[in-house]
Amino acid sequence: MQIELIETFLDLIETRSFHRTAERLSVTQSTVSARLASLEAALGARLFTRSRAGTEPTTEGVRFEPHARMLRHEWHQAKRRIQVPQRAAHLVRVGIQNDLSALYLGHWVADFRRAAPDTVFYIEPDYSNQMCMDLLHGTLDFAVMFSPKPHPDLHFDSVGEVGYAMISTETDRMEALRPETFVFGHFSPAFEEMHRQLTPDLASAPVSVGQSASVASLILASGGAGYVLEKTAEDLVTRGVAQRVQDAPLLRQPVYAAMHLRDRITPLHRRLTRIVARALA
Repeated sequence: MQIELIETFLDLIETRSFHRTAERLSVTQSTVSARLASLEAALGARLFTRSRAGTEPTTEGVRFEPHARMLRHEWHQAKRRIQVPQRAAHLVRVGIQNDLSALYLGHWVADFRRAAPDTVFYIEPDYSNQMCMDLLHGTLDFAVMFSPKPHPDLHFDSVGEVGYAMISTETDRMEALRPETFVFGHFSPAFEEMHRQLTPDLASAPVSVGQSASVASLILASGGAGYVLEKTAEDLVTRGVAQRVQDAPLLRQPVYAAMHLRDRITPLHRRLTRIVARALA
C-alpha cells in the first residue's frame, strides 16, 4: 500500500492547489501530479479537474474522500499495532497541551495506567494545531488541548477549564501596571482575543509568549506582570516572589479531549476522557 498516494489526495482536497500541496508535503508539483495519476489509474476514475479557475474534485473524487480518510486512519492504526512493545497489549500515543502537562501530566498518566494496565503510553506535550494534525495523520491517538480545529475526522469533548490569574512583582493594582514591563500571554487564539478585549492597555506589551511557565520565568527574571496559570500564581504568591493583581479579571481557558472520529466510542478513549474531566472538575 502506498499511503503517500492517499495523503496527497487528501491534502489536495483541502488545498485545491497542486502548488500548495507540493509545498505542504515538501515535494515537487510533478510528484503530486504523478501520485494523483497513480491513484486515479488504480481506481479507474478521474479524481480532480484542473482549470484556470482552480482544482476541483470530480464526483468520483468527492465519493472517494470518506474512504480515503478511513484508509489513512486504518493504515496508521495498523502500523501502531505492530509496533506495540513486548509484554504490552496496546500502545497509545497521547498529546497534552504544554501548559496542562506542567500541572496534570503526572496525575493523568498515573490514572491512565491504572485504567489500562496492559497499555504502554507515549506522551508528547505540544500545542493544539500540531496535535490536531497528528490526530488526523494517526501519529496521536488521544489529545488534551485548548483549541479544537474542526475537521470531519476529528471529535472533541469539552472536559472543563483552567484559570489564568495576573501576577506582578511590582503592584497589586491594575492602574499601576506598566505596559513596557508586561508579558502578554497568547496561550490560545481564544485566550489572546479575550486578553486583548479585557486589558486593551496592555496589548502593546513588548514581549508575548504562549506558555505559562515562560511568562512566570520572564517576570521573575526581569520584573513586571502577566497572566499565568492560577495554580502557578498561588505558588508564586505563597513563595513571596510575586503578588496577585487583585482587580485583574480571572481568565478561563476551556479544555477539550480530542480523538479521531472513529475512536470516540471506544472504551479506552471514553475512560481517558473521564479521567481528564474528573481532574478539571
